[in-house]
Amino acid sequence: MRQAAIIGTASHVPERVLSNADLSAMLGEDIDEFVSGVLGIRERHVCGPDESSADLAEAAARRAVEDAGISLEEVDLLIVATDTPEHISPATASVLHGALGLPGRTGTFDVNAGCAGFVTALDVASKYLAVDPRYETVLVVAVYAMSKFVDYADKKTATIFADGAGAVVVRASEEPGVLGSELYAEGSYAPGMGIFAGGTAEPITEAVLRKGYRNRLRFVKKYPASLNEEGWPRIVRSVLDRLDRTVPDVDLWLWTQVNRSTIEAVMTTLGEPMEKTHTVMHKWGYTGSACLPMALDDARRAGKLKQGDLVMLTASGAGLAMGAVALRWSLDDGVGR
Repeated sequence: MRQAAIIGTASHVPERVLSNADLSAMLGEDIDEFVSGVLGIRERHVCGPDESSADLAEAAARRAVEDAGISLEEVDLLIVATDTPEHISPATASVLHGALGLPGRTGTFDVNAGCAGFVTALDVASKYLAVDPRYETVLVVAVYAMSKFVDYADKKTATIFADGAGAVVVRASEEPGVLGSELYAEGSYAPGMGIFAGGTAEPITEAVLRKGYRNRLRFVKKYPASLNEEGWPRIVRSVLDRLDRTVPDVDLWLWTQVNRSTIEAVMTTLGEPMEKTHTVMHKWGYTGSACLPMALDDARRAGKLKQGDLVMLTASGAGLAMGAVALRWSLDDGVGR
């Protein structure tokens, strides 16, 4: 069976920066102690009025393709992971396909698994490459423009969410790349967080806009901390068991970048030092489905990856959706350590 190896990475954030001081002024109270100390977020990047998901995705996609040393014409499949789509319809992947000028033979579709979208899309890409010889190269782009849906008078969301995009190029390989994966879901948490108006269940009406509540991102019910603090160790151990690997075998742990305290707790549970993970929320905020490819790209450029490393990417998000992918790092291009 063919393997699927990452041959290029990239990330992109919009220029506009919102610091904790900026948000404190907007909200009329000092939010820095909790947001910086507990969540680990000091600033975040947000779209300008004329920027959208497709703009962020295009920038990351072009950089990833350039980083991989290939042409856009070589892309056989484009997968976009997002829950902040350019439109309800058509798919953001179709918009991006047109913006990139990809050939007609390049298939494309969106994946919406909330903030677990990237690991889900990477899992899908690896399976296409494993079983269908028509596909040699897949471009996976994860993008998040949640600032478009944030109510900046609501400190529960305004302080956390940000915008950005990450992308990887995945190519069929004879050498090990993606080694294993697992997905998990608990749909009973679906009403807990989301943007609930704008779909078929709650179309946008004058009354919805006037109230301005359900058409914005809302925390309706707090998710228990145990969902991640217990769920992440459980899912990664399950993947490692099937690979006949152990926790200490992992060289780099990458987690959903929403809460540094949760990452610290999980690393303690696993008995692993924080030096074996990498975080980006301090400078980029929480970028949802895009945070893992952005963290992967940033870790690579910080010299935390070398050829042959075992990397575990784990994500969870609204829904509840969770996923983990284990991969053997294949690049030896002078960017890593």
